[in-house]
Amino acid sequence: MFEILEHTADIGFRARARSREELFEQAAEAMGSIALETGGVAGLIEYPLEAAGEDPESLLVNWLSEVLYWMDGRQVAFHHFQVRELGSHRVAGTGFGEPRDASRHAARLIVKGVTYHQLLVKETAEGWSAEVYLDI
Repeated sequence: MFEILEHTADIGFRARARSREELFEQAAEAMGSIALETGGVAGLIEYPLEAAGEDPESLLVNWLSEVLYWMDGRQVAFHHFQVRELGSHRVAGTGFGEPRDASRHAARLIVKGVTYHQLLVKETAEGWSAEVYLDI
């Protein structure tokens, strides 16, 4: 579950999940839905994803930056994500998707990067929550 957050120069989202792994999956899906129309994406191909970071915030930023690299640099449209390993300094998982097809995966916004601006990752009574702003 995620919601879009308004900002004057960037766009953000708030993701909520029961576990840290699910939080990372939801955050990646949120970013993907900001960049592309994801309704027609098939999750047929598995793409390996991994990132490292010094703390929970940098780990999330680096995870999302890895997803963004695949979306922009490798032209992949993602359907969903699965985190299989999440430690204090490393995350590894899989993105399920397909090569981007402009006729089926229309661009929504150009995401240039994941920022540390007002970045928040915290444990809540219901699980985990993150607020992330993207440079567009």
